[in-house]
This record gives sequence, structure tokens and C-alpha cells, in this order.
Amino acid sequence: MIKKIYLSKISKKSFKTSNNFFQSLKYAFEGIVYCFVYTRNFRIQIFCGLLALISGIYFDLNPFEWLLILATIISVLVLELLNTANESIVNLIVDKKFRKLAKIAKDCSAAAVLLTSLNAIFVAVYIFLPKIKILLFNL
Repeated sequence: MIKKIYLSKISKKSFKTSNNFFQSLKYAFEGIVYCFVYTRNFRIQIFCGLLALISGIYFDLNPFEWLLILATIISVLVLELLNTANESIVNLIVDKKFRKLAKIAKDCSAAAVLLTSLNAIFVAVYIFLPKIKILLFNL
């Protein structure tokens, strides 16, 4: 019910583009909020990103490691936002009817998020595993 109310409030404006920079930022923020509220995977990815940031603070990462961690977190979140946008567009077009091309579009979009998430795990292991080993063996 809340989702329908939210969508009805924004659907009246969806055909317009903004000439105001701050209005554009507001629309972008609404997209992030929508993903956070309505998509479980985005919340999981936010949690994992925060965990990586807290770990980075704990292990006192160097500037290059921070760059890798931040770029990786942002890339995962961006792809999840694009995946949600793609799924919404496909759902709008197919109107609850199965279409093979719609399935392909959604599956490929989800696969892009999966590959980026796997990359995030590789980056985290590369950066944090040596630091964890040092911590464990120096107890």
C-alpha cells in the first residue's frame, strides 16, 4: 500500500525533466531512498559497504586501499540502482506478462550486479585478509 502511494506521488512528475540543479539532486536522492526502502539487496549492499568502511577505519587503510574500497562500494551500489531501474522499466513494458526478452534483460542486469558483487569480495579479500592474518598471528 505504501509503495502504491509513493509511486502515485512521483508518477505525476515522471514525464518531466528538471531545469533546476537542486531539483535534479532531489530526484536522484528519491531514487536512492526508493531503492533503500523497497529493495532488499540494496539494503544488504549498504550494510556490506558500511562493514567495509568500518573495517577500513579499524585497519587504518592507506589512501590507495581507501580508493579501491570506495570505488568498489560505489560501483556495486550504482549497478544495483541501474538493475532496479531496468527491472522497473521492463515491468512497466511487459505489464505482468511473461516475455522471453524481458527475462533476458532482467537476468543480464542481475548478472551484472552479481559480477560486481563478486569483484567486491575479491577486493575485500585482497585488502583485508593480510591485515586479519597479521592481527590473528600477533595476538
